[in-house]
Amino acid sequence: MTNSGSNYDSIIIGGGHNGLVCAAYLAKSGQRVLVIEARSEVGGTASSEEFSGVTVNICNCDHLTFRTTGVSEELDLAKHGLKYLDVDPTQLATSWDDKRIWPHFRDVDRTIDVMKSMFKDEVDGYRAYVRDAVPVVELILEAASQPPTRRSLITKVLARRAKGVTTMLRWSRMSSAQVLQKYFKSELLIGPALVTGPTVWGISPHTPGTGLAALTYAMRHVSKVGRPIGGSGMVPISLRRSIESNAGVVMTNARVAQILCEGSKVRGVALTDGTEFYADCVVSACNPHDTFLKWLKNPPASAKQVIDKWRKTPHYEGYESKIDARITALPKYRHIDQQFFDRHGVDPLAATLVVSPSTEQLHQGFEMIPRGEILEQPAMLVNLPSILDPSMTNKSDHVFSLEALFTPFSFKNGWTSNAEPKRWLDKYAEIVEPGFIDSIADWRCVTPANYETDFFLPKGHATSFAGGPLAALLNSQPELTRYRTPIEGLFLTGAATFPGAGVWGASGKNAAITILAK
Repeated sequence: MTNSGSNYDSIIIGGGHNGLVCAAYLAKSGQRVLVIEARSEVGGTASSEEFSGVTVNICNCDHLTFRTTGVSEELDLAKHGLKYLDVDPTQLATSWDDKRIWPHFRDVDRTIDVMKSMFKDEVDGYRAYVRDAVPVVELILEAASQPPTRRSLITKVLARRAKGVTTMLRWSRMSSAQVLQKYFKSELLIGPALVTGPTVWGISPHTPGTGLAALTYAMRHVSKVGRPIGGSGMVPISLRRSIESNAGVVMTNARVAQILCEGSKVRGVALTDGTEFYADCVVSACNPHDTFLKWLKNPPASAKQVIDKWRKTPHYEGYESKIDARITALPKYRHIDQQFFDRHGVDPLAATLVVSPSTEQLHQGFEMIPRGEILEQPAMLVNLPSILDPSMTNKSDHVFSLEALFTPFSFKNGWTSNAEPKRWLDKYAEIVEPGFIDSIADWRCVTPANYETDFFLPKGHATSFAGGPLAALLNSQPELTRYRTPIEGLFLTGAATFPGAGVWGASGKNAAITILAK
């Protein structure tokens, strides 16, 4: 027996930030919008939550691309509570082998000054990298600002007089390691760029076709790194407020069981409790495997090819884990030139610290994933968000975050014990002064197993689009780059669609533009 629901113009499945962005634009246009979210709060892995009396972010707190999309301004999210703190230096970096710590600044000249002090023989290489990479970043950000089509990309290329196009084509055929090794010799420069590039994507630095992942330093020169006041979760919170201010409905603790089809079209969704909601437009902001293989009911014949394709498309395992802790004293780095940081006016605890293995160790870590093994010295992203944002903690304690990469869902020792995450804390303790472990008042680890059970990510992995504008035009899965599917009225958005993962929001905006243009 089914329960009668309501009629809407659009139904969005999944209240992650891209689903919310899409819904907010549709609601602002005057549509009657319903967002259906399985969890008790919106935001997915872009959210924040309370832990041990402090606010922690589910994933890393640095936002790099979200403010390049125009979403915040166009939806007036500041009115709904979203305010950013700029982070500069954009990050700090060190490695397990060369333990020096160096800052990267948004300003190119300030970063060149760092090169002159710490990497004298790398200055020319860094200048050449910036000269080649920045135009590619600018082109990619422009391409991501609207649904990618051959015409739109050609128009942008002509407007820029092809600046950056040749480099983008060349790098798109290379591995990220090859690109970076063309410009740099020091692993202390190469390794951290690989961690925030292909390692975050879950792939080896030697994987062909990943050269655009080497844009990470250039991206930080073009875009501002920022953190929302109150935590990363202020993005989904402000988006929800925007939706509701335009009479949209956000339903939490509700799980979709079916996407209903009638003839060649969608006609709505059914929840696990039997309630049905009807709309001529349904947007899935969730894993495409679930969309096409689990939820479709009575799909039209036109959908057979795409369903068969996704049935053959593997779903990979998650590989990221995150420790959140409340600490009673701040750590102090052992191998730091405090006078150098004082000259640059830098608090070494304010920015995220990238702790990197070497290129070959990162490749080894990738090869260990199928065996369920983890590097002795894994890649880490470490920050203390309460340094810049005291609202995330009480008056005396601080929030500590450690993200460890290449930590597979099928870890051979299992994730029921905290022994492995505790080992990461012990490894981090080796690069700070004694007393860090004793300063931990409380901590937890969110593993790939937790991402599956708590965030409904199969095997702890969110399918993510990667490859940039060229892949958007040439890939064999146009539903991920055009946002449309062969079923009339069924659209996709989210991390699996162009331009990909991270707190970006362009996918949600582009899906809304596509829907409103139909």
